[in-house]
Amino acid sequence: MKSFLAVLVLTSLSAPAFAQDAAKGAELYKQCIVCHGDKGDGNVAQKAPRINGQHDWYIAKQLEDIKAGVTRKNPVMVPIVSKMSEQDFKDLAAYISKLK
Repeated sequence: MKSFLAVLVLTSLSAPAFAQDAAKGAELYKQCIVCHGDKGDGNVAQKAPRINGQHDWYIAKQLEDIKAGVTRKNPVMVPIVSKMSEQDFKDLAAYISKLK
């Protein structure tokens, strides 16, 4: 019972930390369509991977890594993500994770 209560408390505390606006994400995604496609299927010719169906946290992390330029270096995406905030990444991730 104690572990259930602990999980319940931790879940309720962490949920607001990743508040997302998928509608804003849809607007942000318009600049991604050229390479990743309208459904996020990717484009082999442009070396743009499939991104649809990925977990939102994973997408946000990849965007953060590309912006930081530490573990992911992508000269095509850097100009786009460098203008985005952490909240933009969360919103974009919320939208992309729902694409099919």
